[in-house]
Formats: sequence, structure tokens, C-alpha cells
Amino acid sequence: MPGTRAAHHREVERKFDVTEETPTPAFTGVAGVARVEQWPVQALEAVYFDTSAQDLARRKLTLRRRTGGVDAGWHLKLPAGPDARTEVRLPLGGADDEVPAELAEMVRAVVRGRPLAPVARISTTRVVYLLHGDDGAVAAEFCDDHVTASTFQPGTGEQRWREWEIELRAGDPDATLLDRLSGRLVDSGATPAGHGSKLARALGSPPADALADPDPLLQAVAEQVEQLPVIEHAVRADADDAVHQMRVTIRRIRSLLRAEPNRFTDSRAIDADLRWLAGVLGTARDAEVLAQRYRRALDRMAPQLVRGRVVERLVGGAEEAYRAGWAESVAAMDSPRYRQLLDRLETLAAESTAGDPGDRSPGTIRAAYRRVRKAAKATRVSGAGRDRARQDVALHRIRKAAKRLRYTASAMGAPSIAKQAKTIQTLLGEHQDSVVSREHLLTEARAAEEAGEDTFTYGLLYQQERDIARDCRAQLDQALDELAESMATFRGGRAGP
Repeated sequence: MPGTRAAHHREVERKFDVTEETPTPAFTGVAGVARVEQWPVQALEAVYFDTSAQDLARRKLTLRRRTGGVDAGWHLKLPAGPDARTEVRLPLGGADDEVPAELAEMVRAVVRGRPLAPVARISTTRVVYLLHGDDGAVAAEFCDDHVTASTFQPGTGEQRWREWEIELRAGDPDATLLDRLSGRLVDSGATPAGHGSKLARALGSPPADALADPDPLLQAVAEQVEQLPVIEHAVRADADDAVHQMRVTIRRIRSLLRAEPNRFTDSRAIDADLRWLAGVLGTARDAEVLAQRYRRALDRMAPQLVRGRVVERLVGGAEEAYRAGWAESVAAMDSPRYRQLLDRLETLAAESTAGDPGDRSPGTIRAAYRRVRKAAKATRVSGAGRDRARQDVALHRIRKAAKRLRYTASAMGAPSIAKQAKTIQTLLGEHQDSVVSREHLLTEARAAEEAGEDTFTYGLLYQQERDIARDCRAQLDQALDELAESMATFRGGRAGP
């Protein structure tokens, strides 16, 4: 984040439960490990902060102040995919119980004004083993931790346990190495941890109101709503692909709300605000897509075919547009409208609906599929004429309908339908990107021509985009037929093999 003191660190790690008697593993013979270096014993002391409702823990976020070790300081950890988290670090400084303003701002959308206070104290005696690869660099780090934990909740006692962590070092993580090292730990007597973090084990189960609702549609909505403020931090930090992930989360929520709008209070007003937010983010995302698309296409071209100021105009111009769009997105997330939207989404996620969701899920999925079929029929009609623009619009409608079907089927237990709907969505997403790119290329080519520049490369790129669109259209009928076959065998929330 521009102007910040915070350091960002990506963790790729796995945790394991072991007993006091479990012998320390040997890593000899593990492919990718040439030498093991043991560090001196470390004494780590950490105080964890959260709200009284455990708003951070419920979303798998941790905020702590730790002393001891090489990375003493304030740490905010956010989920970043399987086995991965992003850790934001700040130096200690200030009062022990005063969360730094920068970290408090990062979780503002999650805690929503509720005070952050100490919830647990965890002491760790850690032995670190650095695992060096064949090139001599540290490939991974193994930690043998003896843990003592206590919470600030009345009536709770002290807990003690031992656990292991294996973490890949920064850079390009080698997932196969992580698997090999994990296998060695299991062979030594470890079992995959039953908790995601030391704090999760110390606190135990989340509050009752945080437990998942058994209704699959409501549960899916709640899960996406909880992700939104987490992804907000990544957008503010301008993390790679963060704008895209926030738009995906918004699309999921909108699709799920539209699956059965009458089940949710104020769903139309919420949908309108989500559409507004997606539109603001769209400026940055569209520019990001164009920059990536043109960079790849130009890198694949022979140098003699890249003429004029095409790189500066296409890639540089798109990157500049992304920066402006990103700034607009951050301003939107600072607005009262966005804060009100988060409040309403939080209320919506807490709703409960009577009735057996199993009785309605097949009908909901079939209703979503009918939208795909109707849009496909309209495309065939528009395709009979010569108006390519009308057909492009019709194809985009299929994509939106397939997207809604995908998210609905995924939430309601029809994975094969969700997978085939995703295929259609991806196919037509590529087609739509081609449509947008061609319009942009025409605009930039005209500007280049007026400036007296060589426009040869714009023509090559335009033809490539036409070829991409043609190939997407050629694959569509088969994808639609495969979806129709799965829908024909759909029974009670399951479809296909």
C-alpha cells in the first residue's frame, strides 16, 4: 500500500498435531532437501486481539502482537488460498494493548466499529530447522513448537500442546516439496492439525451465531458475505488479482440472491448496491484484463511485427487506466454507501428461513437453467442475421445466465452442473473480452493514425481477437449440449456422474 510501513509476507504452510513423545523427524532422503540447519531455541510471546464476538476468528483472520523471534512485531494474517495466508507486519512501537491504526483500518470492514481487545495469550518454545535445497538456498522451514495458551475469557484454564509446522520459503512455492515434507512428518507420527491456527485451538469453537446455517443457499450467501470485507483489504493493498476476486465475490452474492429473491429481506436494494460496486471495480478490472491481454499477445509476436508506439498505447495506457480505476475503487470503499451495504449484507447473512431446502433446490437449479436455455435460443435467432453486434450481446446474456446457474448449482449440491456451467461462462468470458478488446483496438488505432503512427500491429491484434471469438462460438454448441444432457439426468440436487 503506498506510503505504508507495513511489510507483506505470503505464508504457505501446514500444521500437524503431535504428542510429547513423537520423535523429531529426519529429512534425509527427501528430494529437494540437501542439508538441515538447526537454529537456537526461540521463546515467543503473543497476545491476540479480536472483538467480543470473535469477528476476526470467524473469518480466519488473526491479529497479534508478538515478542521474541526474528519477526517480532504486530502481525495481521489473512487467508490467501489452500495452505496459504498473507501476513502484514508492523514493528512493535506504541502501547502493548493499542492496535496500530494501520492494521485497525485494514480490518475496519470486518469489525465494523466494535472494539478490538486481547482475547488470548500464547507462549511458544520453538525449535527451527532450516531445510536447504540442492542450490544451497533455504527451501522450507520446519518448526517444532511447545505451546502454552490461555484466553481472557472468565473461567477458562491453561492449555498445553505440541505441534509441528512446515512452511515453504518465499518465492515460487514448490507444492510437490510441501507434499513430500508433509508425508515425512506423517511417517514420523504426526497427524494433520485439527485447527487452522494456535489461536483457533485456544479459543475452541466459534460463537453459536457463527455456526453455518444448514440451508445450503443461506450458507453459501453467508460465506460470500464474510469474504467481502476480507478481500477489501487486498484491494486496498493493490494485491495481485484482488479487484478481480472482489468482483467475483460480488457476482456470487448477486447470483445467489437472484436464485430465490423472495427469501431475502431487501434483496433488490442490496442487489442495486452490489451492481454499483461491481461497476466501480469494473473500470480497474477491465483495464487490468486489457493490459494482461495485450502484454501476452505482443510478447508472442516477432519483434519486427511490433511497430510504432503500440506497447506504450495499449499496455501503458491500460495500466494507467487501471491505476485510476483502482483509486476510484478505494474511494468507493471509503463511502457511506459501501459501509451501509456491508451493514445490510451482515444482516442478510444472519437471516434464517423456515422449510426444507432440499425440497426447493432442484426447482431453483432448473429455473436457473431455463434462463440459460432461453438466452441460447435468442442467440440462435440473432445469429441467423448478419448483425454481429446483436449476436455478441446475446452471447453475453448466455454467459450471465450460465454464471448464475454455476453459483446456484454449486451452492445446492450439483457439482457436475456447476462445472459445465463454468465451462460455458469461461468460454463466453473469453469471447466478451475479445469483443471489448476489439472495440478498444479500433479506438487506439484511430488515435495512432491521427498522430501519424504506424498502425500495422493494431490490425494484427484485431485479427487475432476475431479468431479467438470465432473459436469460442464454435465450441459453444457442444458445451450447451453437454449441459443439457446433465440437466436431463438431474435428480434431487445431483446431476451426472
